[in-house]
Amino acid sequence: MRKPKRLLAVVGIGFLASVIGVGVVTAADHLDAPATKADHAADITDFYAWHKDDGKIVVVLNYAGLTEVGQPGLYDSSVVYGVHIDNNGDNTPDENVWIRFGQNSMGEWGVQFTGLPGVAEPVVGAVGETIDAGLGTRAYAGLRDDPFFFDLQGLTDTLMTGTLSFDNTRDTFAMTNVNSIIFEMSTDAAAGGSNTVKLWSSTRK
Repeated sequence: MRKPKRLLAVVGIGFLASVIGVGVVTAADHLDAPATKADHAADITDFYAWHKDDGKIVVVLNYAGLTEVGQPGLYDSSVVYGVHIDNNGDNTPDENVWIRFGQNSMGEWGVQFTGLPGVAEPVVGAVGETIDAGLGTRAYAGLRDDPFFFDLQGLTDTLMTGTLSFDNTRDTFAMTNVNSIIFEMSTDAAAGGSNTVKLWSSTRK
């Protein structure tokens, strides 16, 4: 007997969407208020999540976008990144995954994931490396090519002139990197017996 497909709903900053079956839902927020932009390490740019046929949900939290190629990743031990999981439909987290960065005595950056559904112990590893997160899942934190595509000049021109001025060959985010926090988790552990899972992200200091 085949298991029914789960409904995966993803909530991002200022954006609510859902998808039935296997698919992807995204939320983007690249143009924040000045106070948020001033704290680049706490500025979430995108939040993605999708579930796979192997019983896992993949979560991607991107922050500190528009990093020039060749620049190092941005890690701040005072910022805590949260991925919140609601599996009973009350819009209150039933599970929270917390991600923090820190340095060892040699000044090397590492990352810690706590609260991964089904994983009892914190998951710790170096930035820029794939980490075994338990239950056959993986985690990662580090720089990635920003997958977001947008013509910011086209938006500016459109707003100024009232004439649609987008150019699908002009990508403001081309040749820029973004800091990514990526992890897999067991769908069953995250869902807790439910067929609906909602996820959203946050940062705090």
